[in-house]
Amino acid sequence: MEKIKMTTPIVEIDGDEMTRIMWQMVKEELILPHVELKSEYYDLGLLHRNDTDDQITVEAAEAALKYGVALKCATITANAQRMVEYPQLKKMYRSPNATIRSIMGGTIFREPILIDAVKPIVRNWKKPITIARHAYGDVYKAVELYTEEKGSGSLYFRAETGEEKEILAYQADGPAIWQLQHNSEESIRAFARSCFTYALSEKKDLWFSSKDTISTVYDGRFKAIFEEEFAPFREQFKENGITYFYTLIDDAVSRVMRSEGGFIWACKNYDGDVMSDMLSTCFGSLAMMTSVLVTPEGQYEYEAAHGTVTRHYYRYLKGEETSTNPVATIFVWANGLRKRGELDGNKALMEFGQRLKDATLDTLNAGIMTNDLILLCEDKDHFRSVTTAEFIHEVASRL
Repeated sequence: MEKIKMTTPIVEIDGDEMTRIMWQMVKEELILPHVELKSEYYDLGLLHRNDTDDQITVEAAEAALKYGVALKCATITANAQRMVEYPQLKKMYRSPNATIRSIMGGTIFREPILIDAVKPIVRNWKKPITIARHAYGDVYKAVELYTEEKGSGSLYFRAETGEEKEILAYQADGPAIWQLQHNSEESIRAFARSCFTYALSEKKDLWFSSKDTISTVYDGRFKAIFEEEFAPFREQFKENGITYFYTLIDDAVSRVMRSEGGFIWACKNYDGDVMSDMLSTCFGSLAMMTSVLVTPEGQYEYEAAHGTVTRHYYRYLKGEETSTNPVATIFVWANGLRKRGELDGNKALMEFGQRLKDATLDTLNAGIMTNDLILLCEDKDHFRSVTTAEFIHEVASRL
C-alpha cells in the first residue's frame, strides 16, 4: 500500500518515562506503516532539556507556532524528588508545558473519550464536559520568595512614565513565604475570544467561573473582560440556541455535579488544571482525556492530559510487561494528523486520523482494554485485559 504523503511537517515533541516508550510504540506500529511522516523532532526528555539549559523547550514552542500543528508527549516537571533522582540536573527546571503555553498563548480544551463500558462516576452525566483552560499566567508564571526575618513585603509597580504604585502585602513577624502572580489583559481577551469561538463551532453552552468576590481586582478583571468580549458573540449565541453565563467557581462545581454535561467550562489556569483531572477521573481515566492548545491565530498543540506514568516505567526497565493505557497518546497522533490534513487540504491524512480513532474505539468497544479501564467496568468478566503492546497490536489489526 502506498503511504499517505504529507506536504507540511508536524512538530513532534518527545517526552519522558513510560509515555516516551508508548510514543515510540504508537509511532512505529500505527503511524509509520501508513504515513510518510514529515516532522520537526524535538526531544524534551528531562536530561536533554538539562543539556540545552531548557532552550530546546523554547525552540519546540517556536516551531509549533511556525508549522501550526504540534504533537507533544508527556514530560517530567522537575521537583525536589526529581532533583534527587536525577543528580545531574543543573537546576529545578520549570514545567515545559508552562513554557510552551506562555510562548504560544491560547486556550487548552480538554474532553474525555467516552466508551459504553465505562460509566461516569457521576451517574447523571450523559455527555462529555469540555474544560477550557487558560494557558497563561497565574501560579505557572509566578515568582516566589522565602524569608526568615521579620519585615514587610509589598506589591510594587513602576510605570515607564515614572508613576509608582505600592501596596503592603504582609507584615511578617517571622519566617514567611511570598508569591506574586500576574496575567495580561491581552492574554485574557484572547482566552475569552477562543472560548466563545470554540463554543460556537461545537454548538455548546459556555460557562466561565472564577472567584471575583474574594479576588476583586484579579478575578474581577477576568469576569469583566469576558463580559466585554461576549458582546460581539451575543446574537450568534442566540441564533445557535446556546448560552454563556458566569458564576463563582464554587457554585460552578455544584452546578457541574448536578448537570447532564454537554457544555464547555472555561476556567483560569490553575482551576482548569485541577478540574480537568477531576473530570477525567469521574468520566473514566486521565488516560482517556484529550487535550489541545488552540491559539487565537489557529495553531494547535495536541497532548495527552496525563503524566509520564513513572511507576510503570520502572517496571518496564526491569523487563516487566505493563498494562499502561495508550489511548490518549494514540488520540494525540490521530487528532494532530487529522488537523494537519485539514489545514493542508489533505483528505487522505484527515481520513487516516479519523480511522485511527475509530480503530481505537472499536478495540475498546470489543472489550479489549488495559487493566485500568477494566477496573472501572461494572461487569468485568466480559472484558479481556491486555498489555500496552497487545492493545496497540489490536488497534493495528483493526486499522
